[in-house]
Amino acid sequence: MADKFYITTPIYYSNAVPHLGHAYATTLADILARFHRLQNEEVFFLTGTADHGQKIEKKAKEEGITPQELTDKNVASFKDLYEKLEISNDFFIRNSDKKHHWPGAQALWKKLVDTGDIYKGPYEGLYCVGCEKFLTEKELEDGKCPDHNQEPEKVVEENYFFRLSNYTDQLRDIIQNDVIRIYPEHRKNELISFISNDLEDVSFSRPKEKVGWAIPVPNDEAQNMYVWCEELSNYITAIGYGRDEEKFNSLWPADVHIVGKDILRFHAIIWPAMLISAGLLLPKSILATGLIISDGRKMSKTLGNVIDPQELISRYGAEAVRYYFARHVSPFSDSNLTMEGFEEAYTGNLVNGLGNLVARVLKMAETHLDAPTEGPSQEEFPAEYTEALNTFRFNEAYDFVWRKISELDERIARDEPFRVVKENKEKGKEIIAECTKELYLIARLLNPLLPEASKTIKEAILANKKPENLFPRLAEASREGGPRLES
Repeated sequence: MADKFYITTPIYYSNAVPHLGHAYATTLADILARFHRLQNEEVFFLTGTADHGQKIEKKAKEEGITPQELTDKNVASFKDLYEKLEISNDFFIRNSDKKHHWPGAQALWKKLVDTGDIYKGPYEGLYCVGCEKFLTEKELEDGKCPDHNQEPEKVVEENYFFRLSNYTDQLRDIIQNDVIRIYPEHRKNELISFISNDLEDVSFSRPKEKVGWAIPVPNDEAQNMYVWCEELSNYITAIGYGRDEEKFNSLWPADVHIVGKDILRFHAIIWPAMLISAGLLLPKSILATGLIISDGRKMSKTLGNVIDPQELISRYGAEAVRYYFARHVSPFSDSNLTMEGFEEAYTGNLVNGLGNLVARVLKMAETHLDAPTEGPSQEEFPAEYTEALNTFRFNEAYDFVWRKISELDERIARDEPFRVVKENKEKGKEIIAECTKELYLIARLLNPLLPEASKTIKEAILANKKPENLFPRLAEASREGGPRLES
């Protein structure tokens, strides 16, 4: 039986169209999924949307439509973006999906009840609708949520609670001893520091009259599951928990959860505690990515510095966006994205780097070789490249490929096959064929990183024909529309 590899993104709120952060995390997951498929592993790549909650109810009411209509509309935008970015997910889960998600979410709730970790009690706290979570006084800045700049609602109600306090010591050991490996290391240290104090029990439900758009609590029609409780369960419901145990057992545990740093505590503290309570295996690793900021500040419509991923794709193409995300945005810290930096990377590394090399090599091959050069037989990826991807250092995998691109450029400059072929036809053809084989190896390394470019290069080599420009040059910027591509 082939090794399995199960990777997940967060399930993103579907209260609006996808933004750059959604595109970024999903692209990283796609790179890893493609890489592991190339190693003949049984890969399951999950992404999806969180359709429930008070925030979505509120947004739908403002637009005069139902929550289902709102989320259906925005989910279509997610799927359109993923198609353009060449995302190869195996399933798209929605927590409004009554067939795939609800049975498992309710089965997990019942399991936590059976364990004795769910109880009912009064709750008084501060609730931020934008975050869909309760906040403590310490988390506020000038009495407001720091992320949404608004005062949280004061909530007094009776809810169900999960006994997170039962798992303080166990969770500390799990994080400390890398039972769940946290990337990057400094996020692990932050978690250990947070768990150094005893954990408090967390609210796991809301009254139906307060939050109606949610999954009902089993055996209590007056309560609905709190959004974080049932959202986290998507990672097991999507692969069959509560309805297809054979499939579930073949894929769980997750090998990698990719999440944003802002939701790491939910995934590294609450989620493992739920799994332990239910008697399930723990995920093997969690990658907590930083934020993409623009012009040195967190992206905000108010500040006018939001960059639309659809606009980037329309201007530069999906491959350019994938390239920039994985090579120039750090997965381990916040990264600043400017259009100037994006254009510099596009022109310098894609147009003048990879694109120019492909054109040079395949023009020589088309002109001087009598037949296509056969690509090398299947072989293992280089250890340096493999290690970089296995430890989520995406930029180093790209650096490795671009070193190969530079080496082939240098060989062409040194050996001058275009000159040799005129003086010694057979010797020149031999060098050109060798350069073409080296280009094929580069294309293979690009397979998970830039899948469309990889495919185009391989097909051009096997057809012995120079392809159209992989990456068109940028035309002069226009005041109205910004940078555009030359036709």
